[in-house]
Amino acid sequence: MAYAPSKIQLTSSAFTDGGAIPSRHTGESDDVSPALSWTPGESTTKSYAIICHDPDAPRIDTNGTYGFVHWVLYNIPTSVTSLAEGETGYTSGPNDFGNDGYGGPMPPVGHGDHRYYFWVLEIDIETNLEPGINMWDFLKQLEPNITGMSRLVGTYQRN
Repeated sequence: MAYAPSKIQLTSSAFTDGGAIPSRHTGESDDVSPALSWTPGESTTKSYAIICHDPDAPRIDTNGTYGFVHWVLYNIPTSVTSLAEGETGYTSGPNDFGNDGYGGPMPPVGHGDHRYYFWVLEIDIETNLEPGINMWDFLKQLEPNITGMSRLVGTYQRN
């Protein structure tokens, strides 16, 4: 994913940037997405998307992709600048657990801290994409239209 500098800022009431993700938001507990909010950045933004990816996961796919996708959420209108905990609205793509929607952190036992990158993407077109687009295809399709982004990194490890 190319980097698109922007004024947009992503935060969560559940954890701080670089901080531990509470177990409530993991596969070991309630497995609900954390609340997220962002300040709009670009005036050309027509829609948003959210992605959560673990680049530390020991997984490389046959197509050369890496890490583990935990959430792909898109078709979010510009009138929305926050998502409630456990958000199930908008349009979801599959996570690498094989489900649509959010699938919380669940790194291998004893694998140490993993970083979970939550991204909000600003898109300069209104998206009305079909459900079920995975993160890699979503990025391939929309990368030319991503005008800004912000990330929030949380950590989690299983003992």
